[in-house]
Amino acid sequence: MHAHRRAARRLSGALALTLPTLLAACVADPPGSAPAGTVDPVPVQVDAARDELAGLAAAAQDRHLTATYAFTPPDGPTRTVAVTSGNDGSWRVDVPGWGRDGTVDVSLAATSDGLFQCALPSAGWTGPAGCVRLGDADDAVPRRLDPRVQHPFTDWLEVLTDRRAPLAVSPAPPPAGVTGRCYAVDSTSASLNAPLDVGVYCFGEDGTPVAVRATLGSLTLTGSPGPAPATVELAGAVSEGEPVGRDAPTPGTS
Repeated sequence: MHAHRRAARRLSGALALTLPTLLAACVADPPGSAPAGTVDPVPVQVDAARDELAGLAAAAQDRHLTATYAFTPPDGPTRTVAVTSGNDGSWRVDVPGWGRDGTVDVSLAATSDGLFQCALPSAGWTGPAGCVRLGDADDAVPRRLDPRVQHPFTDWLEVLTDRRAPLAVSPAPPPAGVTGRCYAVDSTSASLNAPLDVGVYCFGEDGTPVAVRATLGSLTLTGSPGPAPATVELAGAVSEGEPVGRDAPTPGTS
């Protein structure tokens, strides 16, 4: 009887020693599971480029100036675009040869009074400069009236600063004749309505936009930027007329 009890106690002790080992084996990582911390990170260079570009675009938003850019569209000759960014956040971009089959120079401007398109004296506009209100200052330019040249200096800067925007950013070599930090920007969204043109965007260390190579064409800073005005001035008086379109008017219309 005593021998049976001693045998039972020995069996109970053996189980007590064995069970913790068995339980530990049951809860251990299954074979082939990846150890913690081995998930592939975002490449350091790409992540740093996104941060650098966002910082430069933010500096560009605070960079108020007057500047001229050589603009070469995909379907026309090179012309000079004038960009003005007022200290109060107003802006104006003058685009030669955009309206009425390239015969009318136009200006887009946003002030505290709204968003305006102005027709400037040119081959197809023999009268004085005149402006038409298109909407509020933060409204989008209607597609049929959009020369697109103003975007790299206005709303596309907001996209470049937004880390949630569906963009892939990587360092890019500066185009010939351009001095600055350049980044190739691509869209990671399948949507047809990309938030900006994919291409190469270049900035000076102080945030000055120095070059763009994108679907809209190429823009390259010419000379040194000048000081900014307190606010931009419209090119002419505001009227209730019709804005200037891209195409030439049909006979019988103005």
